[in-house]
Amino acid sequence: MPNAAAGREREDGRRPAYGPAPPLTLTAVADDPALLTYRLSGPDGSALVLRPLEHADADRLAAFLTGLSAETRRLSTFDGYDLAAARDLCAAIARYDKLRLVLEHLGTTTEGPSPAEPGPIVGLFELSLDLPPHDIARYRRAGIRLTPADCRFGPTLADDHQGRGTGSRVFPLVADVARRFGRQRVILWGGVLADNPRAIRHYTKHGFRTAGAFTGPDGTRSLDMILDLADAPAPADPGAPST
Repeated sequence: MPNAAAGREREDGRRPAYGPAPPLTLTAVADDPALLTYRLSGPDGSALVLRPLEHADADRLAAFLTGLSAETRRLSTFDGYDLAAARDLCAAIARYDKLRLVLEHLGTTTEGPSPAEPGPIVGLFELSLDLPPHDIARYRRAGIRLTPADCRFGPTLADDHQGRGTGSRVFPLVADVARRFGRQRVILWGGVLADNPRAIRHYTKHGFRTAGAFTGPDGTRSLDMILDLADAPAPADPGAPST
């Protein structure tokens, strides 16, 4: 028997909601990057775009990686900082458990350059949708049981975009992306170095709490931090994804 409610509109003219949308998949995002493309303004009023990494980004991603200072590289977790590393990241799109979002700087106008003249990449934000066994074990020792509804997050900004509030504008969008993949909590990818107080303040500001500490193979001390996405701020504009 047909559903009598099918096609029926509410009194306000809108169709009734039938529950939340199903979680996104990496394949769906690779096929249609516009699903996760956000336009936002930088702290200085410049136009920025946050979007999924694409195969055609290798050269501009390499320019971003090679431009990172020695200190920024010390704080990051990439395997390399050259064209080969950029090509590897692009080749991994939708092949493993990683979602990588790039931040493009489009200039000082809201219109930005034409598609034929994309702006430089000034940030790379990584989500790992599967958790490695050593992270699961380390958090278990801290009394936290990680589940498949958790993911890892790692951000890197170009040096001249650090300490200006750019990361604070982007993070609510990244948290929204994690929710759209059905994730409930976020841990830091590789933790955060204990001697990086600015990053620790940033994560604390956005709702992360310290879960424990560990020493890496090279002897560096790091903190594990975890965020319940129910406590994370929502994007200022829920309609930000462009279509």
